[in-house]
Amino acid sequence: MACANLALHFRILIMSVMIFAATFCVGDTDALDAINSLYVALGSPPLQGWKPTGGDPCVEQWQGVSCVFSNITALQLGSMNLSGQLGSNLDFRSIIEMDISNNSIGGTIPSTLPSTLKRLSLSENKLNGSIPDALSILTQLTELSLNNNHLTGQIPDVFLQFTSLTNMNLSGNNLSGHLPPSIANLSSLTTLHLQDNQLGGTLFVLEDLPLQNLNIENNLFSGPIPPKLLTIPEFRKDGNPFNTTIIPSPPAAAPSPEAMVPSPSPTPSTEKSPGKAAKSPSTTMKAPTPLITRSSFEVKNMVWWIAGFGILIFIALGICLFMCWYCKRKPRSKNHEEHKDMDVYIDEEKGQGSKLPPLQQAPPHPLPIISGENFISPAKSTKVIEGGKQIITSSIRVYSVALLQQYTDSFSQENYIGEGTLGPVYKGELPDGKLLAVRKLNASMVQNHEQFLQLVFSISKIQHPNIVKLLGYCAEHSQRLLVYEYCSNGTLHDALHTDDNTRVKLSWNERIQVSLGAARALQYLHENFQPPVVQRNFRSSNIHLNDKMEVCVSDCGLGSLLSSEQVVTAQGYDAPEFESGSYTEKSDVFSFGVVMLELLTGRKAFDRWRPRGEQSVVRWAVPQLHDIDALSEMVDPSLNGSYPPPPMKSLSRFADVISSCLQHEPEFRPAMSEIVQDLLRITSSLG
Repeated sequence: MACANLALHFRILIMSVMIFAATFCVGDTDALDAINSLYVALGSPPLQGWKPTGGDPCVEQWQGVSCVFSNITALQLGSMNLSGQLGSNLDFRSIIEMDISNNSIGGTIPSTLPSTLKRLSLSENKLNGSIPDALSILTQLTELSLNNNHLTGQIPDVFLQFTSLTNMNLSGNNLSGHLPPSIANLSSLTTLHLQDNQLGGTLFVLEDLPLQNLNIENNLFSGPIPPKLLTIPEFRKDGNPFNTTIIPSPPAAAPSPEAMVPSPSPTPSTEKSPGKAAKSPSTTMKAPTPLITRSSFEVKNMVWWIAGFGILIFIALGICLFMCWYCKRKPRSKNHEEHKDMDVYIDEEKGQGSKLPPLQQAPPHPLPIISGENFISPAKSTKVIEGGKQIITSSIRVYSVALLQQYTDSFSQENYIGEGTLGPVYKGELPDGKLLAVRKLNASMVQNHEQFLQLVFSISKIQHPNIVKLLGYCAEHSQRLLVYEYCSNGTLHDALHTDDNTRVKLSWNERIQVSLGAARALQYLHENFQPPVVQRNFRSSNIHLNDKMEVCVSDCGLGSLLSSEQVVTAQGYDAPEFESGSYTEKSDVFSFGVVMLELLTGRKAFDRWRPRGEQSVVRWAVPQLHDIDALSEMVDPSLNGSYPPPPMKSLSRFADVISSCLQHEPEFRPAMSEIVQDLLRITSSLG
């Protein structure tokens, strides 16, 4: 009788939760209309799951879409070969991140943008027109990237309330006019890139900002340089007609929003921007206060609804567990008690579970909690279950040793691909003909089962078109194996340094594209992935070419397994700071420069069969990089002088990038984002 009453109350509670959930889920129809409209405006590209009408992006896990419950929180569509336009309906009520960079999207930036955005990246597209004044409602922005488009006109005066913006990149456009006065209100701005535009006037409006990285190269800025700007750690200003006079004392700070009224005494801001200082007080407010207040209220209101829904779910789950225990409890055998802590791992190929021994009773290392800020799909997360055990969900496939032996013909010599510091790699073939790459980690690399699962979880989050994708893993007994997608055209090392006639031969244009793809992979690891990842083992043998000759970098996320001694064994790629035991992102930049030298010269990073002075390609080549005659002699003979006209222009630019990467001091080497931009300019010059 007690069980029946409990069941009745439980059903009533579940019905209440379902009614609540239905009420909660219905409220995002505007976002569905917006994503349907975006799909049509983009020309209905082949994005998995996307539809021109209807559908459920969150439940159906549309490609590039991240959600919290039924609310779309992120669109990550970078580097997906998209074209078309963005359309006019981007009415996403809960979205926080929108990354549509590295595509071929044209048209203008929509005049209606979601006010909840924190990160907006539309860089490296074909957008034209001006930057809309509607940008003023994006007061929660922390990052804004509109670089490398065809934008024109002035930068709008919309930044009065952008107190959270830390990174803004408007470089590589055709923007003109003076910097707007409201830029002075960007109290959190640390990185500002405005290079390669037609901007003019003075820089006084920037002098009180907390900038650490400022690039204004190749513009029309004039007048004296404020002394405070000269103290910025990374300040690049070449290509501007500055008056080299340094003023003895800085001008007054830019006026506050309340003080922006006509004044008989001109300030530095009014002197630099004539015609804008005479605005009435009403014109300084770019976004109506009620709209901003309403948006903030909606976001807070949504958070409370989500919290309330979560509490109800936990209550229902608790009652369910109690009923299961109370109504269905049965005596347990001693044998069952002995095995209750064992974890079950699902073998998706066999459709059954296999048991692994319980972990040692050491304090477990909790995995990172995945929040909406991380934009990682729940299907790719790790779950923590009873006893602190960690299990990878089924999106990362779990293989048995027997199954991998079947796929690799018992790891036969015929399927042996190669061996690096981390262990050997074998080719595997599935029954349907699909190929895999299986890496057997050396036993000394991973000390325990829990450490290996943490490693798999970390690698599974790394998702980029130029990085080899992790498909699954095996953790049986002492075996630790990682299963990756297979790249059919081998490695860059094979393409450059293998003498047989079967190797892939790279043209000059293809070598530049290989450099660009590898640079984008490192840029993602260093600057876009959180927390940043240092590759630590970047070399030509870890750069793979797929069937479309696209670059895929391997061993990403495995650097933590390498000791300093093991990394140094990659002779010829190690940065000078290795001698002091230091390795940072800038060490990866040095190794990238060595790979570019291999692409330029066709020589190995270190070749002990060459004369002593030529064994290290860095020592041999660097002194000659800025000698035009010597540079043409250094080029890989297999190219047979086949460069697109004019030949020396692309060669000398390529050599300049190499030289900057191979600087002896790490702080003088550029960030990978700068290298990507340099390579894009070389690519565009080739047509």
